[in-house]
Amino acid sequence: MFRRCIVGIVTAVMLVSMVIPAMAASTPENWPAKIRVGFIPTEGNADIKKRFAPLTEHLRNILGIEVEAFSASDYAGIITAMAHQHIDFAYFGPKSYVEASEKAGAQALVMELNKEKQPGYTGIIIVRKDSDMMQLDDIKGRVFAFTDPNSTSGYLVPNVLFARDLKVKPEDYFKQVKFSGSHGASILAVKNKAIEAAATNNIDLDRMIEKGQVAADDFRILWRSELIPGAPMAARRDLPQSLKAAFTGAMLMFNADKAGLEKLQNGGYQYTDDSTYDIIRYLKRLKNELAAK
Repeated sequence: MFRRCIVGIVTAVMLVSMVIPAMAASTPENWPAKIRVGFIPTEGNADIKKRFAPLTEHLRNILGIEVEAFSASDYAGIITAMAHQHIDFAYFGPKSYVEASEKAGAQALVMELNKEKQPGYTGIIIVRKDSDMMQLDDIKGRVFAFTDPNSTSGYLVPNVLFARDLKVKPEDYFKQVKFSGSHGASILAVKNKAIEAAATNNIDLDRMIEKGQVAADDFRILWRSELIPGAPMAARRDLPQSLKAAFTGAMLMFNADKAGLEKLQNGGYQYTDDSTYDIIRYLKRLKNELAAK
């Protein structure tokens, strides 16, 4: 672990130094004139692009090329867009990254840190604070929402909880199971009593609070997962190595933009690689094995 950290730090320093030519407007000839960065719709298409606008502008300034933000109606749309080379880089969740690494040649470059600078976030199950649900068992027989089949905290992790720990199947355990499409939609649906309980995560709840759409006192958290590896920014593997290195360096440089990080409601970024997400691959296998029993 120590050796890996040292290698990561040394690599990050080297990558940042490679950004300097781009800052001097000496764009390598094999770079495209424009790159497209995809964002999974954790809040909805318009909201996610607006939140990441300072980062997009930062990338444009550092790399010296046009940067276009792109989102889709669901997580699968971002994976498909990368598979068809319609986007070059993408902000994925851990599970959607694993899917994209298999189907679209995605390569993790940096990971999102939480506000405490930890390399990850936690999945949570929320209900309204004024509801009669006080503990996890109380959600039985209620209307429950997952986010998206490719979501980590909004689908994979709670499904492992239900199958391994509670030993139940959601379709049998709940009165009704829905898919909201985004973490923001799930959070608002609980607040507005459209659903009774939902799986989401602490970072996206913080983002909804920061936008003023909900308040922390609106909800009760009935369950919290162990730390999940942070969401990665990933590249198409076939892009020029110098471009991927410069993008990584630019992402690490964004850590100095305190206002930008406040907008994102995270603690910045750190170097990562594909092996970080092997735990997600394990959870996928475990979910499938438990479902087959």
